[in-house]
Amino acid sequence: MAKNAKPLEALNADAKHPMAAAYWAMDYYFDNLRKIVSSAPSGGTNFGEKLKGYAEENIAATHEFIKQLTRARDFEAVLRIQKEFVRSQFEAFGEQAKTLGETYAKSPFDARDKSSS
Repeated sequence: MAKNAKPLEALNADAKHPMAAAYWAMDYYFDNLRKIVSSAPSGGTNFGEKLKGYAEENIAATHEFIKQLTRARDFEAVLRIQKEFVRSQFEAFGEQAKTLGETYAKSPFDARDKSSS
């Protein structure tokens, strides 16, 4: 075996440097995406504010999902993480759709109540 061959630990350390840069880039992307969504105008309505809030929640959930995927040790873990993410997002989207529907249906009444005051 060659004397200059790096031990496995050194190879692993060399591989971690590009991964740290990739993690930083991912965090930077999601942080900026959240900032963009939070600074977008909502139209000053309850519906718009809820929509923005849900977008921020969904971005955070996706960011966490990707972080979990990067920590997966094998294909079985990837499938488990993905299954849980899909399940939780379906539940969240269902609840969000219900709440947004109720808020949208109620919005015209809110506007009339404010204008008659």
